[in-house]
Amino acid sequence: MSSILQRLRGGNLEVFKFGMYVLFPIGWMYYFGTNLDDRFSVPGFWPTTEQSHKIPLEKEEIDKELARMRMADVARREKRQREAGAQSQSQNTE
Repeated sequence: MSSILQRLRGGNLEVFKFGMYVLFPIGWMYYFGTNLDDRFSVPGFWPTTEQSHKIPLEKEEIDKELARMRMADVARREKRQREAGAQSQSQNTE
């Protein structure tokens, strides 16, 4: 070990450090960066095209989607109002 340390003085030490600075990230990327599909893939993680949303492009489709979204908003608003009314009634009775 001491023979290695005696050779790594001055310029040789700088060359060794530079080599480590360059080769370590390259080795790291080579080891962890190859064959990523087999190593880190999770089957069924991303939705398929049938499961994902379809953006409406025609005017009729857009109108139907807007009507559906408005109905969902109305239903959520009514549900919130019913819950708020039930909470206020329970507070008034106490």
